Amino acid sequence: MIDVSKHRGSLLAVTAGAAAVAGSYLLAGWSPSFVVRPVDQAIVNATPGAIVTFMIETVGDAGHLVHIAMAFATVVGLFGAIAFAGVRLSTRTGQSTVGAAVAGIGSWLLAAGLTGEPIQGVAAALPVAAVVAVAGPSPSSTGRRVDTESAPAGESLGTVDAVRRRTLGAVAAAVAFVAAAAIGRRSVAEDDDSLADAPRSEGATARVEEVESTSLAVESEDLLGMVTPIGEFYNVDIAEFDPALTANEWSLTFTGEVETERTVIFDELIDRPVEHRAVTLRCVGEQLNGRKLDNAVWTGTPIRPLLESVDPEGDCNCAMLRGEDGYYVQFPVDVLAEGFLAWGMNGKELPTGHGHPVRVLIPGHWGETNVKWLTEIELLNVEEDGYWEERGWEGTGEVNIVAKLWDEGVTTLSDGRIELAGHAYAGTRGIARVEVSTDGGDSWTDATLSDPLPDADVWRQWRHVFDPDGTHDVVVRAVDGEGTLQTRTPSDPSPTGSSGWVRRTVTE
Repeated sequence: MIDVSKHRGSLLAVTAGAAAVAGSYLLAGWSPSFVVRPVDQAIVNATPGAIVTFMIETVGDAGHLVHIAMAFATVVGLFGAIAFAGVRLSTRTGQSTVGAAVAGIGSWLLAAGLTGEPIQGVAAALPVAAVVAVAGPSPSSTGRRVDTESAPAGESLGTVDAVRRRTLGAVAAAVAFVAAAAIGRRSVAEDDDSLADAPRSEGATARVEEVESTSLAVESEDLLGMVTPIGEFYNVDIAEFDPALTANEWSLTFTGEVETERTVIFDELIDRPVEHRAVTLRCVGEQLNGRKLDNAVWTGTPIRPLLESVDPEGDCNCAMLRGEDGYYVQFPVDVLAEGFLAWGMNGKELPTGHGHPVRVLIPGHWGETNVKWLTEIELLNVEEDGYWEERGWEGTGEVNIVAKLWDEGVTTLSDGRIELAGHAYAGTRGIARVEVSTDGGDSWTDATLSDPLPDADVWRQWRHVFDPDGTHDVVVRAVDGEGTLQTRTPSDPSPTGSSGWVRRTVTE
């Protein structure tokens, strides 16, 4: 059994630190005002590129859990240290109110300093002060050591038991508060049903249905069609906390080497000509047959007229795009001009996790280049590295061609045959053919493809059925619209995205 009297300060420090985090979470939720957020961002920014690449390629999505756990531990430790100082002060003065006041003020200063939100900082400070106050001073606060062997039984045992009860009571209350905060602020997933309709979204639903109607008839009920539901669309960010930016707060500013700087607000943006584009996104950090490839119908407006209105200048003919989350990426102006400013997704308002209220979509380029929460486009005179280029990745290259064969794309039909199905993507180059081999690459058969869409940057579905005979080494590869065959040799995601033929063993 743990001796509470020996570990009292440490125990109270940890629980008070956890209570501070819970208090902040209860008020701010999973938002930029949460005290853990700035520490998590600092850890992400300070992590060397080599470590980032290692985590992406070996740990994948779980890598986010590592840095967020480090951030939580750091913040609990910081508030815990303040609480520990408060407990010690209570012991020295014999007055729990003194220690509680100092711990509360110190915690408020820390929370306000981390988040820049003095009022919300109170939510972290009050639980720390409460834990220190409830715990009370330790037995040594009387100015003499309480010896349980020599002191009168009533005095020694009564004093120690009272302190133990106060300590355990403070810990129990803090734990209960943490649990209540976690339960009370459960996040609600953003999906097609929970989101409001996007502004100027008339026609988006019909466009979604048109794109979805080109889906192939497949036996698998789990394989995605041509349009990915919002709640299933992959989502990757540089940090764990998304900016909380409303449409009324948003603006896009064109700065740098321009004839005239210009700022566009949301109401002005949505008043421009509207399109509903089917655009596919693929993550540069995914493995060859990974699940970070999806398609949606996006509502927005072309960026070219806005670019032309500021008369871009500068010797490098390039621009840096910046998001509210601190992310940045450089593009040639000619490539950027083909882009699209989106505020809607599948007819609904752009979800927070996908860049609400406005993001950019650049045709044919890796998903990481499509800046979310876009707030600035700076026209440059000299080329500069973007966020991922600084960390050793290629940056703004075009996507690699790929044909996917996920688990749900392998189905045994009622007649005993095996159905293979999946998606293929090559950016704006399009998909001309998908070839399937069931004998390890010795022979090839053209798969059936979904009908082509007029959209330049969209995937296609493929399907192939064969009669099984034991174990088959299935290989899938694609040919893009320019006649280029998918690269055979497999490669890791870093630095230019994964490539290679997708293989898997299929048994009758």
